[in-house]
Amino acid sequence: MPATLARPLRPPAGPAHHRTLTTLVITALVAALLGILPASSAHAAPVLLSQGKTVTASSQENGGTPASAAVDGDNGTRWASAFSDPQWIQVDLGASATVNQVVLAWETAYAKAYRVEFSTNGTSWTTAHSTTTATGGTETLNVSGTARYVRVYGTARATQYGYSLWEFKVYGTTDGSPQIPGGGDLGPNVVVFDPSTPDIQGRLDQIFRQQESAQFGSSRYQLLFKPGTYNNINAQIGFYTSISGLGLNPDDTTFNGDVTVDAGWFNGNATQNFWRSAENLALNPVNGTNRWAVSQAAPFRRMHVKGGLNLAPTGYGWASGGYIADSKIDGTVGPYSQQQWYTRDSSVGGWTNGVWNMTFSGVQGAPAQSFPNPPYTTLETTPVSREKPFLYLDGNEYKVFAPAKRVGARGTSWGNGTPQGESIPLSRFYVVKPGATAATINAALDQGLHLLFTPGVYHVDSTINVNRANTIVLGLGLATIIPDNGVTAMKVADVDGVKLAGFLIDAGPVNSPTLLEVGPAGSSADHAANPTTVQDVFIRVGGAGPGKATTSMVVNSDDAIIDHTWVWRADHGDGVGWETNRADYGVRVGGDDVLATGLFVEHFNKYDVEWYGERGRTIFFQNEKAYDAPNQAAIQNGGTKGYAAYKVADSVNTHEGWGMGSYCYYNVDPTIRQDHGFQAPVKPGVRFHGLLVVSLSGNGQYEHVINNTGSPTSGTSTVPSVVANFP
Repeated sequence: MPATLARPLRPPAGPAHHRTLTTLVITALVAALLGILPASSAHAAPVLLSQGKTVTASSQENGGTPASAAVDGDNGTRWASAFSDPQWIQVDLGASATVNQVVLAWETAYAKAYRVEFSTNGTSWTTAHSTTTATGGTETLNVSGTARYVRVYGTARATQYGYSLWEFKVYGTTDGSPQIPGGGDLGPNVVVFDPSTPDIQGRLDQIFRQQESAQFGSSRYQLLFKPGTYNNINAQIGFYTSISGLGLNPDDTTFNGDVTVDAGWFNGNATQNFWRSAENLALNPVNGTNRWAVSQAAPFRRMHVKGGLNLAPTGYGWASGGYIADSKIDGTVGPYSQQQWYTRDSSVGGWTNGVWNMTFSGVQGAPAQSFPNPPYTTLETTPVSREKPFLYLDGNEYKVFAPAKRVGARGTSWGNGTPQGESIPLSRFYVVKPGATAATINAALDQGLHLLFTPGVYHVDSTINVNRANTIVLGLGLATIIPDNGVTAMKVADVDGVKLAGFLIDAGPVNSPTLLEVGPAGSSADHAANPTTVQDVFIRVGGAGPGKATTSMVVNSDDAIIDHTWVWRADHGDGVGWETNRADYGVRVGGDDVLATGLFVEHFNKYDVEWYGERGRTIFFQNEKAYDAPNQAAIQNGGTKGYAAYKVADSVNTHEGWGMGSYCYYNVDPTIRQDHGFQAPVKPGVRFHGLLVVSLSGNGQYEHVINNTGSPTSGTSTVPSVVANFP
């Protein structure tokens, strides 16, 4: 301040003694000012800390009154709660702050009695303001304290309606630590097209030539198409390539053409067409039918095919897929050579056949329940679902749309107009690019940002810790996280509504105890209203190089939804061998009321899936036992021959599964016998529907399907042994 006051913009005119006198006067004035101003004037002025930050609430009246509307800076949008007491709304400021003012702009439905509470951890709270005689309107509350989380906790409503806030503003100062900026560009491996982009087909073909057979390569691509119509397009999709439209609805981005996966690179065999995706596009296939011949880890989400869909490669070679969700296929779906497939919350014009296991939940037009002949397991609705978050354009601004939870869903989430959910601007995401460290990623999370991983491979030397409720971790182009030095790649706290989607975790050469943990051991919070979801999150041990992990995925949080995962101990590629890529357990579930929709888990040294939580449910399970067991002794489980592919713990009283298959291909020692594919306690509440086991060409055999129930497989005919219902 003194230097600024003592230095005029231009030297004053006149003799030197005038300049000296001017300097003396200014110096005296400065000294006087410094003497009378309070010391606090040197501190930063209070600023609005809450706008655009992550906000949660105990409830919302309807889809048009989300909690986020109270911190969006728009006096025309509002949060409204359910019509009951108590209710709360809470904002995460992203970092600890000195809070000195809270402004509440109430709608007509205001709180008569409420508390303003502070917390540094989101768990323990102190009261900063309390009243039982509030009168609504706009209240400016002068408060004092340190908080990262600020909550308004209503205990008595002034009207028969809920609590409703136009705006919830928190003012204060932070400690001045550097802030990680949100938003920014999406990096070089995100390729954005609009209808006027020159030579779109040429660029698509270039990327496909590079990625067609790069099964364990390091390049990653996300192809994004702005809303509009694209003519004469055939987007062939190779490894680690994702293609998406940037509209809010699939029909906003239309191809007069195809999005194609075939298997020419592998001599017509589609069983290794992994790690790719298509999302949020409308297709008018050139020949009336689009070809999507994939196997595991290749989701087809939020697509509108204005014709048929062929899931087999040219020549109808082997295929081992797959997964469709939230999609509308106007014509017939032909799986043909597909061994298994799961379709959820979609609409199809017809379905032609099935090999071993075709499972449907919430699918309009699905074939009727008929397992095992034809092998259709059909549920009228999906018990609980929430579609995967996705990137889209709102005008020229990138946002991420997080769809709302649905209960008893049937059909698409978008077929009746604008989908329900929340739009979050990219400015609230840390856009992660290759080279980012775990320390920076965690600092961004601590600051309150979501994560958007751009396509690339990320080595992390410490665990990524997702501790904040409702955090989104979204990957583009199968972004891949590799833990170094035996750390766990990612851990999620026992909080509401975390959304993990669209990335791959690849085990490192030093054994990790786990690769992904959703909730710590002993988690017990109720998340039924707002579950954590794990969607298109794939885990790999070996294949791209040596990798080891004791247990790949652990889910301890209650009510979590695992919606399409492929957890894979590699059976081919680099770094593969019984001990080289040792991984004893695939997925272990400890949480209660966990739902899995589309669970693919393969080749683990011991149990592929272990389930300890109560009231678990799995709709569709696909498994192959480890190919490379050297002999019977290597898989002996006490007095039991082999480890079950899917084991429900003896302590569990209630569990249910639909459409579940386990296959063996013990090609190192074809004489190996496996007692069963499934193991579960015999209790009234433990039930299974549509179970099968298959010996592939007679390489090993199953004695039973589940426990001691079901006929043995035999010979080389690759015919399933089935149990329609158990018990």
